[in-house]
Amino acid sequence: MPVINILSPHVADMIAAGEVVERPASVIKELMENAFDAGAKNVTVEIRGGGAPYIRVTDDGCGMAPEDAGVAFLRHATSKLQDERGLEAISTMGFRGEALAAISAVSHVELHTRQKGSESGTLVTLTAGDIQEMSPVGCPEGTTMIVRDLFFNTPARLKFLKSDRAEAGACVQTALRCALGRPEISVRMLRDGKEEFFSPGDGREDSCVYTLLGRELASSMLRCVSEDEGVRVTGFVSSPSAGRGNRSAQYFFCNGRYIRSQLLQAALEQAYKNTLLTGRYPACVLYLDLSCASVDVNVHPAKVEVKFSYEKKVFDLVYNAVKLSLESENRTAAVELSPSTRKVTEPKPDFYRSMRAEDFRQNGYAVEKKGAAPAAAPSRAVSENPAPARVPAASFEDRRPTFSQTFASLHTSSPLEQTRLDLSAVQKIEKFEEKVQDSTEKTEDSVEKPVQNVEKPALPDYKILGETMKTYILVEVGGELMLIDKHAAHERMNFDRLKAMDRQIMSQSLLAPAPLKLSAGDAELLERNGELLAELGFEIEPFGETDFVIRAVPADILFADAVPAVEEILEKLRRGKAPDRQSARDEILHTVACKAAIKAGWDTSAAERERIVREVLSGRVKYCPHGRPVSAILTRKDLDKMFKRIM
Repeated sequence: MPVINILSPHVADMIAAGEVVERPASVIKELMENAFDAGAKNVTVEIRGGGAPYIRVTDDGCGMAPEDAGVAFLRHATSKLQDERGLEAISTMGFRGEALAAISAVSHVELHTRQKGSESGTLVTLTAGDIQEMSPVGCPEGTTMIVRDLFFNTPARLKFLKSDRAEAGACVQTALRCALGRPEISVRMLRDGKEEFFSPGDGREDSCVYTLLGRELASSMLRCVSEDEGVRVTGFVSSPSAGRGNRSAQYFFCNGRYIRSQLLQAALEQAYKNTLLTGRYPACVLYLDLSCASVDVNVHPAKVEVKFSYEKKVFDLVYNAVKLSLESENRTAAVELSPSTRKVTEPKPDFYRSMRAEDFRQNGYAVEKKGAAPAAAPSRAVSENPAPARVPAASFEDRRPTFSQTFASLHTSSPLEQTRLDLSAVQKIEKFEEKVQDSTEKTEDSVEKPVQNVEKPALPDYKILGETMKTYILVEVGGELMLIDKHAAHERMNFDRLKAMDRQIMSQSLLAPAPLKLSAGDAELLERNGELLAELGFEIEPFGETDFVIRAVPADILFADAVPAVEEILEKLRRGKAPDRQSARDEILHTVACKAAIKAGWDTSAAERERIVREVLSGRVKYCPHGRPVSAILTRKDLDKMFKRIM
């Protein structure tokens, strides 16, 4: 058995330093947090090269007395905890008492500090954790820490540092995160004598975001505010149209501390469900404030991960804050098309209370159940001409509807939702018209009529000019020219309608079954998700080991799109884009909505164009389910510039 050795304090300090000080950016984080805890109002960070040769952090905080400066570099020496009870509610950025000891163990350190009101300060110099000098010195009130030659005595760690450019970038990003979390503190970052950023320290979150993240990102941000039982969320999230290729612009803060949190990230991205393009991610700066006793920051050596006492409550609050912010953007879009447009009038609260859930569905509303998990994105879409009552869910026990049921679905849907069947199908269905009409009338009589005199959203003055390239609808709105992608808009309308259904989706039997040949993997995937596909209107039967036949599809899908739709759904499921049942359902609905939508190149009737335009102008249709914008606006100024009327 190997001999057990007791390590020397110096070696133990060097090992501990590896947990706290991974790279120069780690030093900056620890020193900035110490400055914040000291009550500083102004902090300056300076680096040379990649940070390893030289780091300097200066603050105007409370400073240290000579006796405190001498023991500050001992392990587990801290001014922020008195006993174990302090761990139950940590309110400071630092508390472990390891930062200065860990930093000094692997570098040359120089400390200048002076307490407020003291006539002189204290100078302390250390090498590899050993004090070399301690003497009085003249210096400003506050503290200045200089760290030179980081990892000079640990060549193995020095060898694994990245290039100066990469390390300097990490230093700047770390300082930016610290500054972003404390809008009330002014932070200045210098690299090789050049200013990288400067935050005003005025306590305003918006000005902090603007100066640190730039005008372009800040201009795409939407305000978030939500509070519930002592937990508060504030900050900003990006518009869905400003999605990014990665998560690098997601900043989460808990009580002023920058954190990494899969919980908050999941809540954020769940709120963007069905609004962002695949592979795009939202940007955010979110500040979470709650009691110190409700969060444990002592779960990670670098204090970048935390644990919440009430995770569901935190998740729901963040989700709702973001969701409300995104919904407010949709409402604003219908209001601010131009200075001359009229404001949208929301239905009165009394109207909502007077209607049953079924009435909402008939009129195109999506009902959000209280207390339910945020699985389905709420929809506010309401048809201008509410469809008559549909056949009750009890009529759909047989997944293969009769011709009368199919015909009823055609006559109770809008022109855009009508299934385009071939002539032979129509001829067969017409034989059942009289029987279906009687059935439909009885159904309408059995369902409570929607409330009359509903206050509909007011729309801005507009004029439909037509469409171009059989793709874009042209609309004149308040002196501006709007172009609407009719496929993208109609796809969104289809998706919202399907998403709002809390029962099995109407399907139509194909006159001739469509053969489907799959790989062994896709065949297994299809069988595993067969129940879900059936709920959404597909009837697919095995015809061999890897051969299948499609006998029915959702009522809005054309026969020619039956096989491509199933293949596209399987492709999405195979690539793991549906980690749970709800996500899988959404992916399938994306495909159904897309296949059922008006295609570019199709002729569109005036009635269809009118309905699309009204939905877009109301603000209910802003993005397609994949996150693409459905409209663009050209102002008079834009057109005048094109034709050189103005310069």
